Amino acid sequence: MRIETCTAVDDELVAAMARLIPQLSSSSSPPDAAALGAIVGSDACHLLLARDDDGTVLGSMTLVVFPIPTGVRAWIEDVVVDTEARGRGVGEALNRQALELARSLGAKTVDLTSRPSREAANRLYQRIGFEPRETNVYRYSLS
Repeated sequence: MRIETCTAVDDELVAAMARLIPQLSSSSSPPDAAALGAIVGSDACHLLLARDDDGTVLGSMTLVVFPIPTGVRAWIEDVVVDTEARGRGVGEALNRQALELARSLGAKTVDLTSRPSREAANRLYQRIGFEPRETNVYRYSLS
């Protein structure tokens, strides 16, 4: 398995996202080529892909790194590992690569959120070294 930062959008990536995103969210449609192009072309977004030895995309995540007045911030979003590849260390490899990339880009911390029902994911995050924060997460829907 290898982890890479996606630098180009092709039909294979679009198909992989069409397969993975429904496993992550039942309320979000998979991104099309244009949406993926915007992600890959963004200076703040780093789309990481986990690939098997034959090149098949096993999982993905987005690391978002951006400057704010108090420093460089990093967030991990949309982590998804194909159901067929779970239990093989894909999620851990993606997270560890994201942490190294965030460090190299000047971030001092990396944040993420995870639903309590995602028990395996929460155990993974804590095993890697993420610590729960005493905070509230709020969402305002613009749609």
